[in-house]
Amino acid sequence: VHRLVTYIFVYEDLISLTCGAVIIWYFAGSFEKNVGTVKHCFLTMAFAVLSALLYLLLETVVSRVSEVEDAKGFMPVAFATLGVSTTRSRMKRTLFFGVRVPVVLVPWFMLCIAWFIPGSSLLSNLSGLLAGEAYGLGYCFCLDFPESVGSKLDRVFPFSLLRRIPGLKYIPGSLAERRAFESS
Repeated sequence: VHRLVTYIFVYEDLISLTCGAVIIWYFAGSFEKNVGTVKHCFLTMAFAVLSALLYLLLETVVSRVSEVEDAKGFMPVAFATLGVSTTRSRMKRTLFFGVRVPVVLVPWFMLCIAWFIPGSSLLSNLSGLLAGEAYGLGYCFCLDFPESVGSKLDRVFPFSLLRRIPGLKYIPGSLAERRAFESS
């Protein structure tokens, strides 16, 4: 059961680790700014488990047709956060490599690009994207918790400790606190 979460910390080589670090920095950082550190940590674990379960379900079907690479690395969770961000975005179109495309297509183009990253599993990335899109469209509403809960969790361990670490950017759980934090 522990492998439903720990696979996100497994990397086989330096290239996949570097790509994973860039993806975490770029996509997960902006997602954390929108939801807060507490909810981001919770959703990271939830997306890891949902992606793994969906991967296991799809693997049984796909493995009959072709060889399936093992799920590893943070990319499925990053695709989940990207899927949430694009489905909940108010923008209709965006620039993608200099071409204006609908925002909802960006994660699918990124999935095609990620196919060429060494050590990346297309099926696990697809599972992450589908989990994120499902959450973004509201099908996983049970994963949402009120901002008051996030604000209370901000004050307990380990989040209270994370707040005190100098140089670490901690994003508060409530929208009002996030706005005050951004304006200061």
